Amino acid sequence: MPLLRLLFKLIPWILIILAGVFLWRTFGGYFDKTEEREVPEVVVNYNTVLTSVEDMGRMELVRYNFKDVVEYEKTVNRFIPNSKLVLIVSGEAVGCVDFAKITQADIQFQGDTLVQVALPAPEICYYKVDHSKSKVFSKENTYFQDAELVEEGYKYAEQNVKRAALNSGILRQTTENAEKILKPMLEEITGRRVVLVPQRRIENPQVPPKR
Repeated sequence: MPLLRLLFKLIPWILIILAGVFLWRTFGGYFDKTEEREVPEVVVNYNTVLTSVEDMGRMELVRYNFKDVVEYEKTVNRFIPNSKLVLIVSGEAVGCVDFAKITQADIQFQGDTLVQVALPAPEICYYKVDHSKSKVFSKENTYFQDAELVEEGYKYAEQNVKRAALNSGILRQTTENAEKILKPMLEEITGRRVVLVPQRRIENPQVPPKR
């Protein structure tokens, strides 16, 4: 008898729980969608401003890629050991010719079959260290100046990229590539034979006296 009385007391609660589960399964999705619709809309406004326009007259003609191990050592003082870094560096240097330096006087038509073009001297457009492919291999005696020493080491490595490019003949290769690429292109445009010559440089120009 006590068990039956307990069972009769629990039946209403069991029915309420079952009804709640049924209602949630039936209409729960509707309430979820309502909440989604109530999420505030985000509006992004932007206004891009053109600050400058630059004429790009440089034509990139060769790229040198470098891989180097750079040991950078900095003297602190005579009483404590020097700071040392070893960097594994990837870098690149690009050789180009700046066509913005060509003037009308640098283009000479000779007869009906020949045109002579005086090209500016080849130059290094840019050189840089690729930090995404470079890393610090080891550090010694940095004395809590890690960031400063790493920055100095990479600047030194960047200058090494420039020196290595010059020593590897990047300017000569730029001139040769200009001959290979530009000559056929100009001959196709002009319908004449093209001769490329270096621009004349004025060494030690005379400075007019002040009046």
